[in-house]
Amino acid sequence: MYEVKSIIIQFSQWLYPWLGEISMAIMATLLVIYGETINRMLKRQISGLHFILRTLLFILLCAFGYGALLVYVTPMLSKLLASVGMIYLGPLVLGIFITLGTIAERKNRI
Repeated sequence: MYEVKSIIIQFSQWLYPWLGEISMAIMATLLVIYGETINRMLKRQISGLHFILRTLLFILLCAFGYGALLVYVTPMLSKLLASVGMIYLGPLVLGIFITLGTIAERKNRI
């Protein structure tokens, strides 16, 4: 049991310096998986507006909305992951990516 725990902790320690990049990858993957759904919802909401206004709102969502989400939520996710104990960090990160892969598969993104 001690050996397994030691391997998990070593794996978590190896991941720790990369939490910023891991968080960015998680957020980018979420945007890839759910971006089309968000865009479709926006399209339904603004379908009656003038072409120029629809285009402007789409640009605002994609450039500033998704960009702001990446810029502001990624550090918060990184801090949240850093606050998890070393024994849980590695399995948590693996679990997150496996879950995201499963969701992507179900939504035909893979």
